[in-house]
Parts: sequence; structure tokens; C-alpha cells
Amino acid sequence: MQRDWTDIFGGLALALIGAGAAGWASLHYDLGSLRQMGPGAFPVGLGLLLAVIGLIVAVPALRRAGEAVPVEPWSALAVLASILVFGFGLRSLGLVIAAYLGVLVASLPAPRRGVTWRLMLAGVVTLLTVLVFRTGLQMSLPLWPVWI
Repeated sequence: MQRDWTDIFGGLALALIGAGAAGWASLHYDLGSLRQMGPGAFPVGLGLLLAVIGLIVAVPALRRAGEAVPVEPWSALAVLASILVFGFGLRSLGLVIAAYLGVLVASLPAPRRGVTWRLMLAGVVTLLTVLVFRTGLQMSLPLWPVWI
């Protein structure tokens, strides 16, 4: 029987990442007690929650048939390139331009043609990024390049 390997590997990856994060946090931070939680209680809890969610995805997939997922190297390359554009461009280009360019690069392999939807998508994602990170979380990320 063909198993659902995509969900098995994906769920196990989530479970391992969660267990690793919980283990690392428990070793490096004080957990405290139930009455007075320490700085490690929340990361350990989130790590364990991620591990449980990963197992919820992986275990049922052991009995389920799956289809082979076609590998699209161009899409994977575009996503990796967009992460690199955003990561390396954040300090020098600022949050707005780095996010905008990152979305444009990630949308390159999309089957839908045209430029208008890509520009609008990049604008909306950039606006949401600024609202979440700068306004909501109040992170001190530069919005624009230092040379502006």
C-alpha cells in the first residue's frame, strides 16, 4: 500500500522541531512552577504543542494512501530566493522594499500570468508585514533604506 509520505514526513518534522525547541528551552530557561511560571514555561509549552500537532498529522497518515507530490524546483528556488532577498535586504533596503521585493520574487513561478496581481499582492503583503511587525509588535525595524 502506498502511504501518505508527505504527511508522515511533514508531521514528523513538526514533531521533531517542537520536541527540539521544548528540550532546548527546558535546558536553557527556568521553568518555574505552576503558581509562578518562569521564562521557559511558554517556549516549552509551545514546543510540546507543536510536537503533538506534528504527531496528529503523522500518525493517521500511516494508514492512509497518498499520492506522489510532483517536485517543482523552480518554485522551491523562487521561495528560497525570496527569503534570501528579504533576509539580506532588510537592513539595507528597509522593511517595505525588502518585503515588496520578496513577494515579487516568490510569485515568479505562479501559473497565473500578468503583473498587476503580483504588484497588488506584494503591496497587500507588505502592508500586513508593516502592520504586524512595526505597529503590532513594535519592532525597531527600519521601514526605508538608510540612504533615503
